[in-house]
Amino acid sequence: MNKIEHIGIAVKDLAEAEEKWAKLLNTLSYKRELVESEGVITSFFKVGETKIELLAPTTANSPIQKFLDKRGEGIHHIAFAVDNIEAKMKELANQGFTLINETPKKGADRKKVAFLHPKSTGGILVELCQDL
Repeated sequence: MNKIEHIGIAVKDLAEAEEKWAKLLNTLSYKRELVESEGVITSFFKVGETKIELLAPTTANSPIQKFLDKRGEGIHHIAFAVDNIEAKMKELANQGFTLINETPKKGADRKKVAFLHPKSTGGILVELCQDL
């Protein structure tokens, strides 16, 4: 793993969260992106070399809506940048980590992504990211 690529934060109201985080970070969101396959709209802030990704549901059955229903707003995942996502997935699976995705999928911010199940990482959803 090369670095923390971003921290994903689940929010109910994207506009309200953007306003709050813009004040906190003293910078505006640099991009919004709809990820239809996940039923989510994202908003990104840059903080040094790391990004904050706000995630708001667009459908009642999206994973983010389910997270909000169960846990409320807050940190949803930590994403790590990797050079070769397929190789890293295989390596982590061989080390006993449980993969949620069998193969990488297209994610936000021009990335290939895959997730590790929180049950195998001490309760934290971990995302692996590779630039497309």
